[in-house]
Amino acid sequence: MSEDSNDRIDALVKDAVFNPDERAREGCQQTIRELASTQGIFPASIQGLYEAAGKGLYQGITVPAMNIRGITYQIARATFSAALKNRVGAFIFELARSEINYTQQRPGEYVTCILAAAIREGFRGPVFIQGDHFQVNRSRYGSEPEEELNAIKELTQEAVGAGFLNIDIDASTLVDLEEETLDKQQERNYLVTASMTEFIRNIEPEGVTVSVGGEIGEIGKGNSTVDELKAFMAGYFRLLGPGVKGTSKISVQTGATHGGVVLPDGSIARVKLDFSTLEELSRVARQEYGMGGAVQHGASTLPDDAFGLFPQVGTVEVHLATGFQNIIYDSPYFPRELLNDIYKHLLDSYTSERKKGETEEQFLYKARKKGFGDFKKEIWGLPEENLKGIRETLENRFCFLFQKLNVVDTVELVNKFVANP
Repeated sequence: MSEDSNDRIDALVKDAVFNPDERAREGCQQTIRELASTQGIFPASIQGLYEAAGKGLYQGITVPAMNIRGITYQIARATFSAALKNRVGAFIFELARSEINYTQQRPGEYVTCILAAAIREGFRGPVFIQGDHFQVNRSRYGSEPEEELNAIKELTQEAVGAGFLNIDIDASTLVDLEEETLDKQQERNYLVTASMTEFIRNIEPEGVTVSVGGEIGEIGKGNSTVDELKAFMAGYFRLLGPGVKGTSKISVQTGATHGGVVLPDGSIARVKLDFSTLEELSRVARQEYGMGGAVQHGASTLPDDAFGLFPQVGTVEVHLATGFQNIIYDSPYFPRELLNDIYKHLLDSYTSERKKGETEEQFLYKARKKGFGDFKKEIWGLPEENLKGIRETLENRFCFLFQKLNVVDTVELVNKFVANP
C-alpha cells in the first residue's frame, strides 16, 4: 500500500476505536469492513479445515489461537506480517468473554482492528476470529441459570454478528466431580453446550457453519480422561437436535494453567504437560466423533521446547495469550514510566483482589492484564518507534510459533477446505 493509504488506515482504525461519537465509530468500522471485503479479506469459520482433520485428510498441524488483549491493531499487524513471511493460512485471533470486559474491546471493535491490520499488511483471504471461553459462571448459573445463559446468548449473537464465526462454549465450570457417575458429573456441561450449539446454528449467517468448540475439563483443575470425553459426547449427542451439526473440537485439561503458575518473585514455574493424554484424547475425538481433535489452553508460557510436540500428538488447536502480554509489558520499548503508572493504579484499584499471602510481584503479574483496558488510550498512543519495536519482537515470536506448530505453508490447505463467501 502507498504511504497515504497506510496513513488513512491508521487514522481510520484509531477513529473506529476512540471517536467519542458512537455513530462515527460505527461508520469507521463499516468503512474498514467494506474496504477489507473489496480486497478479498473476510471473517471465516474454520469448520471445514477441522472437518478435514477429522476425516484424516491432513495431520501434523496445530492451529495457534491467539488472544490479543491490547493495541490489537498493532499486534494483529505483527501477526499478519509473520503469516505472510511464512505463508500461513491456519491461525486464529480470539477474545474471551472475560477479556472483552477488562480489555474494553467489544466484538465489533476487535474484528475491525484485525481487518484493518490485514489491509495494512497486504494479507488476503479468510481471517479466523473466535470467541474464546464463552464461559458459564458457576455461581451465577447456580442461582439464576436462565439469566446467565441468556447473557451468554446475547454475547454470542453480538459476536457472531460482528464476524466471530468460531465460538468456544465453556460450560466445564459446571462439571460436578462429587457426582458418582461420569454422566452425572458432565450433565450440566453437555446440557448447556448442546443448548448453545443449537442457538448458534439458528443465528449463524446463511451459508456459514460456525465452528463450535466444547470443553470437558476446566483449565487449572484435574487432567481430563478419555472416559470423561465419552461421557460428555454421549450426553451431548442425546440432547442435540436431529440434523444439528455438533462441535468441531474439544478443549481438555492436561496440566496447564492460564497465565502459568506464578512464583513469589513473579517468575513462572516450569509446567509439564501430559502429552500422552492429549494424544489419546485427540485420537478419540477424531476417530470416534469426527472432530478435528483436542484443544490445549494456557500454553503461551510453556517452555519453547514444548511447542513442537503439539503437532506430533495431534493437537488440533493451541491457545496462546499471556506470553504475548508479557512480551509487550516487558519490552524495552514499553516506557517504564507508563508501566509504573499502571502498576500503581492496579495496586490502588484492585487491592481487594489480592489473595492472602500473595506477594506484590505475584499480584501484579496476575492483575496487569487489566492495564490494557484501563490505560487503553495511553498504550495506543505510544510513539511509532516504540510500537514498531514491540511489533518486531512479537513478529519474531509469531514466526517461531508458526514454525513449531507446523502451520507454515498452509495457505493452500486453508483455501482447499474453507469456503470463500
